[in-house]
Amino acid sequence: MTPNDDLSRFIGSSFRSVWALELMLILKRELRPWPHAELVSTMRASDLVVSKALDGLVSAGLAIDEPEGAAYMPINDHVTACVEQLEVLYATRPDTVRRIIVSATARGATAFADAFRLRKD
Repeated sequence: MTPNDDLSRFIGSSFRSVWALELMLILKRELRPWPHAELVSTMRASDLVVSKALDGLVSAGLAIDEPEGAAYMPINDHVTACVEQLEVLYATRPDTVRRIIVSATARGATAFADAFRLRKD
């Protein structure tokens, strides 16, 4: 499966890191509230990594974070369909998905750095 432009845009805009993608897959695998400490343990990641990834998922409309825990909760049917396509692509071509995430992150960092570049007129 090769990602179409819509799926590539969805991946690039929804996931700031592969950690965020992995976190979403964990939340989706078991549809229940996940306490933060359990996510840290399950992912074998730092508290900061899990918190940032979860914040990104909430912002992207993929999850909720409530006092009893975080849960997979796509904002609409279009997002749900994109996640289903993403799961298939990630299972068959994980490097393709990783490259999309990294290139989207790199573009954002480059644009930010360019905003501070001094230019000669």
